[in-house]
Amino acid sequence: MRIVVALGGNALSERGEALSGEAQRATIRKAAKSLVMLLEADHEVVITHGNGPQVGYLAMQGGAFPLDVLGAETEGMIGYVLQQELDNAYTPDAKFATLLTQIEVDPDDPAFQSPTKFVGPVYSEKDAARLSADRGWSIGKDGEYFRRTVPSPRPKRILEIDVIRLLVGQGVVVICAGGGGIPVVHRADGTMIGIEAVIDKDHASGLLARDLGADAYLMLTDVEGVFENWGTPNQSLVTKTTPQDLQRMSFPAGSMGPKVQAACEFVTATGGFAAIGALGDAADLIAGTAGTRINADW
Repeated sequence: MRIVVALGGNALSERGEALSGEAQRATIRKAAKSLVMLLEADHEVVITHGNGPQVGYLAMQGGAFPLDVLGAETEGMIGYVLQQELDNAYTPDAKFATLLTQIEVDPDDPAFQSPTKFVGPVYSEKDAARLSADRGWSIGKDGEYFRRTVPSPRPKRILEIDVIRLLVGQGVVVICAGGGGIPVVHRADGTMIGIEAVIDKDHASGLLARDLGADAYLMLTDVEGVFENWGTPNQSLVTKTTPQDLQRMSFPAGSMGPKVQAACEFVTATGGFAAIGALGDAADLIAGTAGTRINADW
């Protein structure tokens, strides 16, 4: 089975935990152990990952580089550690490759007028208000915390898709489209240039899964699945559902909303299945014994 697995940025950096190389490696090591179970079952695996906490943290360190460059930096940083931990955890002679991935977006995408993508660490309401005033940031509420929000345009085209197909065809476990890929736009002269944004990694990964003809699309995050009525006394885990049923529910735009939308688009377009669940549950999500499973019908 060909599976595209998207690792959430918050899953790779535990919410509320101080960002550090040591903490990130420890969390990525957990992710690698979960992914190895898919490799041991002889699945063909392509891996993507988020970068919201990481790219936001780097942006705080002086602001010398735009978000597209910081996205490329986090692709390399996270991909390096993930590739190494996968190699350490997997005994067979596997081949791994991390690929910097440019993804074209529309410069007129309305997302540039309405920033919703969470990046960086979490803040108290007081600290968030101060940072907004000092740095001109857009701020959004993420659960009980506050975080910076940036534009998140929809991905249109993966520039390196032919390279990814070539590597996958040669049995390489590819780590690509990290952080939703590096957002680029066409200029009037036909050349490409980066743009100040962070593409949602779930939408980018969904596009990748469709382009690769994947059988399954997994989104591993820091919650156990999709909850109806999240944050209320009546919240309940949705275990089996369809795109039609999910589209009748409401989800936060900056977190679970894009996951649900990306899952529905993949299932509707391909007839494959999508699953959303906890970082350590990759094998159980494939088996349908954990998380939320989205099929075209049941």
